[in-house]
Amino acid sequence: MAGRWVVPRSRFVPDIDFMQCQVFLCAAPCRGGKPLCGTRGAQRVGEEEHAPARMYIRNKENIGKGEKYMKEKLAQIKAEALKQIEASEQLDKLNEIRVNYLGKKGQLTAVLKSMKEVAPEDRPKVGQMVNETREEIEKLLEASKRKMERALREAKMKAEVIDVTLPAKKNSVGHRHPNTIALEEVERIFVGMGYEVVEGPEIEKDYYNFEALNIPDGHPAKDEQDTFYITGDILLRTQTSSTQVHEMEKGKLPIRMIAPGRVFRSDEVDATHSPSFHQIEGLVIDKNITFSDLKGTLAEFARELFGDKTKVKFRPHHFPFTEPSAEMDVSCFKCGGSGCRFCKGSGWIEILGCGMVHPHVFEMSGINPEEYTGFAFGVGLERIALLKYEIDDMRLLYENDIRFLRQF
Repeated sequence: MAGRWVVPRSRFVPDIDFMQCQVFLCAAPCRGGKPLCGTRGAQRVGEEEHAPARMYIRNKENIGKGEKYMKEKLAQIKAEALKQIEASEQLDKLNEIRVNYLGKKGQLTAVLKSMKEVAPEDRPKVGQMVNETREEIEKLLEASKRKMERALREAKMKAEVIDVTLPAKKNSVGHRHPNTIALEEVERIFVGMGYEVVEGPEIEKDYYNFEALNIPDGHPAKDEQDTFYITGDILLRTQTSSTQVHEMEKGKLPIRMIAPGRVFRSDEVDATHSPSFHQIEGLVIDKNITFSDLKGTLAEFARELFGDKTKVKFRPHHFPFTEPSAEMDVSCFKCGGSGCRFCKGSGWIEILGCGMVHPHVFEMSGINPEEYTGFAFGVGLERIALLKYEIDDMRLLYENDIRFLRQF
């Protein structure tokens, strides 16, 4: 009778002491110790068996000792917890201690769950002791946590010492390249006149780069350009005029466009030449377009780009894809035309080539030259940048010398 005994709660009620034990007798009369209800009475069960429908029976020796036993148990738990907290050196270890003692499956929670084994009159005192133990452990955990965090913060501050007397780091903010500045200025001028900016492929067919522009096989101009051929029919374009041919073949007339882009020629690198550079070529096609329209357009372009006092001069020239053709000079914006080192004493600076579109070019693109006329022009973007910013060596634009680029 010294062990634990359980009986079905629904059939047995506390009644009297029997054989020095607190027992539960059947609510119905019994004869000869045999319950009339037909049950076998109390049953011996294991220490770990807990069923909600059963009631535990305790030896009288433990009755009245619940408070003392729980007090000793809680003191032991607190001592172990304090010892582990003091020995902890990391925040993760403190968290493990918190879970082990204060968590849902922690030791204090287990004590609270065993309160049903405590005499009813002792439960309030035992509950108070559990809460006091919990508060003491939580206070020590929090104090240790703050101490560790302060130590970590101090160590971090020592490792990240900032010398406020050092000069601050400056952000190096970039800006547009001189070529980009010049290109955007040219685009602004022509878009303001109603032109469209069109781009084309850098890898082009021989037909669009030469033949469609009235430069057939064997033509002297084709040999002079020293083209970079990829295959017999594929090449790196030598001019952006090929983009104009693509637009003419679409048949959407009238056309007012400029075609900026990179081109390639087999030239030696020097102050005025490069194997890779940029061109801006323009094209206008409509009914009744004359050379006067060409002159007026380019004169307005020069004034917008170089100043209101800029004058223009057209000199006869020859280009295979235009007829008549001309080269346009602008008055020196440095000396006003009186002659200086910049214009080599002539008062004029060559700027671009132009002319009326050749009728054969129209025919090859499917446009009737009897109905439509037009003009075309082309200017080197680097040449505009060199003139506008008074740069005497084209190589400076591509050497990426930060001392040079910072001037723009």
